[in-house]
Amino acid sequence: MASVGYPRPVPEELRIDLDTPDESGLSAIERTVARDEIRQLAYRYAQAIDRRDADLMVSLYTPTARFGSYGEGHEALRALTIGSLEGIGLAVLLIGNHVIDFADPHHATGQVWCRGYIDDHAEGFIEQMIRYDDRYVYEDGKWLFVSRKHILWYGVRTAEHPMDQEPANWPQRQVGTGTANDLLPPN
Repeated sequence: MASVGYPRPVPEELRIDLDTPDESGLSAIERTVARDEIRQLAYRYAQAIDRRDADLMVSLYTPTARFGSYGEGHEALRALTIGSLEGIGLAVLLIGNHVIDFADPHHATGQVWCRGYIDDHAEGFIEQMIRYDDRYVYEDGKWLFVSRKHILWYGVRTAEHPMDQEPANWPQRQVGTGTANDLLPPN
C-alpha cells in the first residue's frame, strides 16, 4: 500500500496566489486578515450593547463619524449610545451573515444581518431582525466604522417575557431564568 504524503502537492490549476493584490489592492492574505478585523467590529458592537459599554462603542468608530441629530464625533456617539440604552434592559445581538467588499486597501463596505433579543421597557420583550449597511475605514492601524445604517426588517413582541420565569437552577432544569441576569447592570 502506498502512503499518502502530506502535504499533498496541489495541482497548478487549484493553487491560489496569496501575494498578488487584486483590484482592491489587497492580497488574498491581506483581505483575509482585514475581513477578520472588520467582523470583530460587528461582534464588538454587539458586545458594547450587551455590556452597556459606551466607551467600547466609541472605540469602534472614526472620530469624524456622524450620528444624525446627535452630531458628529465620539461625544455625539457616547450621548446616542447612553440615550439608546436607557430604555432597555437585557439586549443580546446575534451577528449572522456578514459580507464585506473592499474598494481599496483602506476602504470597505459591508452588510451584516443581526437577530436582536431586547427587553424594551416600553414595548416588552421583543425580537428583531436587523440588517446593518456599513462603511469601514482603515485608520491608525485598525479598521473602524465610518457609518452604520440600522435597517429594521421587523420587531415582534414575544408571547412571554423570558426573564419573568422562575429560576432554572441549571442543570436541574433547562427552562427558566439563568444566572446571566445577575450580570446586568442595575437600571
